[in-house]
Amino acid sequence: MNLEQVAASIRNVPDFPKPGILFKDITTAMKDAEVLKFIADELYEYYKDKGITKVVGVESRGFVLGSILAYRLGAGFVLLRKPGKLPAETFKVDYDLEYGTDSLEIHKDSIDENDVVLLHDDLLATGGSASAALELLTQFSHSSVYVSFLIELTFLNGRPRLSGAKDIHSLIQF
Repeated sequence: MNLEQVAASIRNVPDFPKPGILFKDITTAMKDAEVLKFIADELYEYYKDKGITKVVGVESRGFVLGSILAYRLGAGFVLLRKPGKLPAETFKVDYDLEYGTDSLEIHKDSIDENDVVLLHDDLLATGGSASAALELLTQFSHSSVYVSFLIELTFLNGRPRLSGAKDIHSLIQF
């Protein structure tokens, strides 16, 4: 297994969720046990020595690899969700997507001041949701935020919007 095989396992869905968008569907990669294991192992190897204490997964595809990474790193897992999905007090941020607007919330008691945070999502496109997630994490006093993606669409230049991150890593670039 290699990164080219992982990239080939990701399905392209044209005109989803709206005309003109070429959606990168990771479900075709996730359903293959060998591909999923390879992805998880590669991300773990990158982050294993960084002192991560909390992994924050962005709804919903960020939950899949985010929870695997938290388990492998011996870290806690924190959900970053759409509005109204978390039962306790939350911080909230609104943001623009490449095809609309959205919001994210996080429990106010989910991150401690000594935590080293790994923010994980499936895809970096324009950086809208990742930038909003980083903004949300500024509500907490903690030492570092690493940012991880399975896929980065480099032609959309989302990386510069994440200047607040200690490190940005994407496994596959298109």
